Amino acid sequence: MTQKITIGEREYTLKCSALLPRLYRAKFGRDLVVDMQKLRNALTAATKAAEGGTDEDKREAQLTALDLTIFENVAWLMLWHAGEDVPDNPDDWLDSLDGPFSVYEHLPEILSLWTAGQRTTSTPRKK
Repeated sequence: MTQKITIGEREYTLKCSALLPRLYRAKFGRDLVVDMQKLRNALTAATKAAEGGTDEDKREAQLTALDLTIFENVAWLMLWHAGEDVPDNPDDWLDSLDGPFSVYEHLPEILSLWTAGQRTTSTPRKK
């Protein structure tokens, strides 16, 4: 499954396939399924707090540095997996972007691509 996004003035293609968790494990030594669930939970909590939580809720529901690192790594890996001409590591790719926060607005799109990629297309044999 692929999706196009525009970061800065450049259009990129992201790819999510069954190979992505293995690539993530090989590149970063972490479990992509666990990390994406953690990221989804953190984003949901931050969104709810921003929409009407107390000041304390808002402080506690901030995305952590680890959450952002997971997102940056996944975004870079999806680009790399799609065959995009990106540097060999996420740090160099982030350094090449215009503006320090241009990539973060695409967090919901990357999460939705991951979620769409997890849906099964097979039908169960037993009913």
